[in-house]
Amino acid sequence: MENNQQSLRSATFAGGCFWCMVTPFEELPGIHGIVSGYTGGHTVNPTYEEVCSETTGHAEAVQISYDPEIFPYGKLLDIFWRSVDPTDAGGQFHDRGSSYRPAIFYHDEEQHKEALASKEQLQKSGRFDKPIVVTIEPASVFYPAEDYHQGYHHKNPLRYKYYRQGSGRDAFLQQSWNTPKDKEELRKKLTPMQFEVTQNKGTEPPFRNEYYNNTEQGLYVDIVSGEPLFSSKDQFDAGCGWPSFSKPLHGGNVNEHQDFSHGMSRVEVRSREADSHLGHVFDDGPMPGGLRYCINSAALRFIPKDRLEQEGYGRYLPLIEVE
Repeated sequence: MENNQQSLRSATFAGGCFWCMVTPFEELPGIHGIVSGYTGGHTVNPTYEEVCSETTGHAEAVQISYDPEIFPYGKLLDIFWRSVDPTDAGGQFHDRGSSYRPAIFYHDEEQHKEALASKEQLQKSGRFDKPIVVTIEPASVFYPAEDYHQGYHHKNPLRYKYYRQGSGRDAFLQQSWNTPKDKEELRKKLTPMQFEVTQNKGTEPPFRNEYYNNTEQGLYVDIVSGEPLFSSKDQFDAGCGWPSFSKPLHGGNVNEHQDFSHGMSRVEVRSREADSHLGHVFDDGPMPGGLRYCINSAALRFIPKDRLEQEGYGRYLPLIEVE
């Protein structure tokens, strides 16, 4: 993807464990890099152990390099709020202490004003019955974390997945941000199979669904909300009879939950915006990630490459093109 480095800006957010703050922003159009690290403290070149000891004043954070012409700062703020518990100043979810405090570190006055306005808007919305306590602070020196923390979810996908589920983050975000559904309206909009799959955790028949053997380039979006979910670039033939993907378009668009239905222990995959049941994820996929997202065609709508611009998804074109 071509970009003018001079047009890129930085955004810095702390929201608890920095492993979990990478995936919501990753691989979005206009995002050119995400680094996990430490900032907001009073020591130089802190180590992970020093930051965890609560003696440095630093917080775990992510610093994002982005193109504001493609992905404005306001959109980054929206993703940030939807990725944290903004009412908890003492840490985030199971991770406690000042090193896990939530904060927005602004890099200029424009970011400062936008951050203040977005915080005030969230407070006035009434979505949370507690005060919004996220601090908004001027950005200071950002120290990249050790190499093993960078892209941790790619290097250790299973450990990351279980850590995130066990932390309580996804359960909180689902409860806080998913809006009640009008089931009758959805019945009118969806086919019986689409409704059964997305709303009742149904499963369509293998090898008798629309996209299990699709080889066309394009983008898969949520059938309910239109939220981008998977790229044809990451689709592969798993021989199971359902569309299979090595990864989501970006991790922030899907939630994963333990599923013990039908006498099995599986990991369910749901879309973030619409909370649609999509399918399940297994650990028998291709390397390097080793994951297989087994998804129902009925939960998806496929947009061919040549229609992305027309349907308003043109910015995702670089994410589906095979190099």
